[in-house]
Amino acid sequence: QVQLVESGGGLAQPGGSLRLSCAASGFTFSSYAMSWARQAPGKGLEWVSGIYSDGSDTYYADSVKGRFTISRDNAKNTVYLQMNSLKPEDTALYYCAKDLPGLVSRGALDAWGQGTLVTVSS
Repeated sequence: QVQLVESGGGLAQPGGSLRLSCAASGFTFSSYAMSWARQAPGKGLEWVSGIYSDGSDTYYADSVKGRFTISRDNAKNTVYLQMNSLKPEDTALYYCAKDLPGLVSRGALDAWGQGTLVTVSS
């Protein structure tokens, strides 16, 4: 049973920072790329970032490039999203998702966590 549990969401001010964590279990974590996606209120899902299975390559949506950093610790079965220079438009439910073996597909996300809410507001 694949399980993905996000944490670290909350309220941040514009320009602030937040770090999200996703604890994974039920599969060989180190063999799979992982992604973060988000859903703003009333909006569809937006892919945010992805990381290769061994962490050697990372990918970002243009909307977050230069502000967010994805990383992973395979020894801890955990993927992170460091969010800096937050903007109100970053407000969304953030989901951790299991991607393809190895590479980041952005679309072939076959397991999802429950989401953690990030609110950016002054």
